[in-house]
Amino acid sequence: MSDLAYVAIFLAAAILCVAVMKRLGFAAVLGYLIAGVAIGPWGLRLIVEAGNVRHLAEFGVVLLLFVIGLELQPSRLWALRRPIFGLGTAQFTVTGLVLTGAGLLLGLGPQSAVVAGFGLALSSTAFVLQLLAEKRELGSVHGRAGFAILLMQDIAVIPMLAVVPMLGATATLQDANPLLGLVRIVAVCAFLIVLSRFVLRPVFHAIARTHVPELFTAGALLIVVGTALLMQAVGISVTLGAFLAGVLLADSEFKHEIEARIAPFEGLLLGLFFMSVGLSANLGLLAAEPVHVLGLVVGLVGVKAGVMYAIARTFRMDSAQSLRLAAAISQGGEFAFILFSVAQGHGLLSAVFADRMTLAVTLSMAAMPFVYALAHRLSRPGDTPATPRYDVVADMEHRVVIAGFGRFGQICGRILRGLGIPFTALEINPEQVALVRRFGSIAHYGDASSLELLESAHLERASVFIMAIDDPDASLRTAALVRRHFPDVRVFARARNRQHAYALMSLDVHLIERELYHSSLRVAEQMLVALGFSPRQARRAVISFRNLDEATLRRQHAVQHDEARLIQTNKEAVAELQQLFESDGRLNAGAR
Repeated sequence: MSDLAYVAIFLAAAILCVAVMKRLGFAAVLGYLIAGVAIGPWGLRLIVEAGNVRHLAEFGVVLLLFVIGLELQPSRLWALRRPIFGLGTAQFTVTGLVLTGAGLLLGLGPQSAVVAGFGLALSSTAFVLQLLAEKRELGSVHGRAGFAILLMQDIAVIPMLAVVPMLGATATLQDANPLLGLVRIVAVCAFLIVLSRFVLRPVFHAIARTHVPELFTAGALLIVVGTALLMQAVGISVTLGAFLAGVLLADSEFKHEIEARIAPFEGLLLGLFFMSVGLSANLGLLAAEPVHVLGLVVGLVGVKAGVMYAIARTFRMDSAQSLRLAAAISQGGEFAFILFSVAQGHGLLSAVFADRMTLAVTLSMAAMPFVYALAHRLSRPGDTPATPRYDVVADMEHRVVIAGFGRFGQICGRILRGLGIPFTALEINPEQVALVRRFGSIAHYGDASSLELLESAHLERASVFIMAIDDPDASLRTAALVRRHFPDVRVFARARNRQHAYALMSLDVHLIERELYHSSLRVAEQMLVALGFSPRQARRAVISFRNLDEATLRRQHAVQHDEARLIQTNKEAVAELQQLFESDGRLNAGAR
């Protein structure tokens, strides 16, 4: 079978199964898993080997961690220190010890029980984050706590992969040098910091000046691939390396554009990863030992959920949030596959036991959407405790998004900043981005008429979208995109002229301000004062003109494509204004 045929099979299975699962109200993750099983050796046998697919698919997890890193500025990561090192450490340690004890009771040796217990304590970063993102719960208390726990687990993978060879019968002296491994990690992190500060930003600035979107996509992918290769070369988890690379670029003006360019690859490869998990599930073992395997799955999910619920309550989360967090963390994780493979290679786990554990982890992943749906049904959120600081930081970030950070957009931004209201500014001109950043303002490079960029900027969380784009065509494209995909966001737009205003009115933009309109009215008001009108009379004349002109604009919008009617309404407006002023004796007195 040709490579194109394999691609067609994967795409067709994904579209069919995911569409059906979404129609039934389940997460897309479950659809990908079922698609993998359906085309695999225990289904239609269209694809019987998942090895090469798995290597490519695991890159989707790497991209996911990179995008997550982009969302976490170092200051926000510091704000998450308590849940990461408190809640995360407690979950991993207590769950690992409980499962290690269970392994000992099942007859495993001490070393094997430790590897199995702490390997099963890991949860699936890809599954959990994908499910929470689909349900828009990443910003909730349990969503933030879940992310912190998963991040702690990803960090813990590094020493675990280093310790497993030391525990095995085939361990060598070279394996048992943790100090050298620590030095490598510190050196690589320092190198990434220097690279992000002094190399990557100038490179992206040069790419932005070319205005070739494909180059930006290539540059973003090169960062992830290069970081993964570097981490792989020094024996560090590539997912943690990708996460660190994202964090180091989180303060960059190019973060939203990078995320927008990577998003399509991340989603597709992540779906492929879930399909490869279903493809590699040994369902023959389930048929041969159904009670044994299902008992392992129920025990794994039950122990992890129970321990997580108890820990969450200890950390003063309410019962509803604790239950949802427990359900989210209850499954096994993708790193368990790697850990069990390494342990098997070093004689710590038998092939049969490793296959049982791998199948149990896979089935626990498949059960996760159902477990999480049950937790939602059982939980009755009441009064939640005060929101922790790390939630406040994130929740306030995207109240306003400004597209176009030139003269118009900067004034809106300066007022918001003066009032302490956070906002996200997007600007397509890289020189303008560099200029405003030199003067202390924060703007991000990117084309606001791109849906991916607006999603990266989390416009769905915003209350107001300020459209201060200079190019009328780009402004209209952006307005149409925002009104179609983000109907709940209020759009305030700058219009270059009346024709531009008509087009924006047709798109149901909430507020339209014509460029130079108010400054012209202000000058006209001062002009009347200079001609002998009192300030009050001048102000009254300007207000009368503005009210009539806005009413005329609405009338002319209905006949904008009929030039004769447009000219007629304009003449009527002139006559109406003269009559208005003539009938106002206070204005006539000023003129005399």
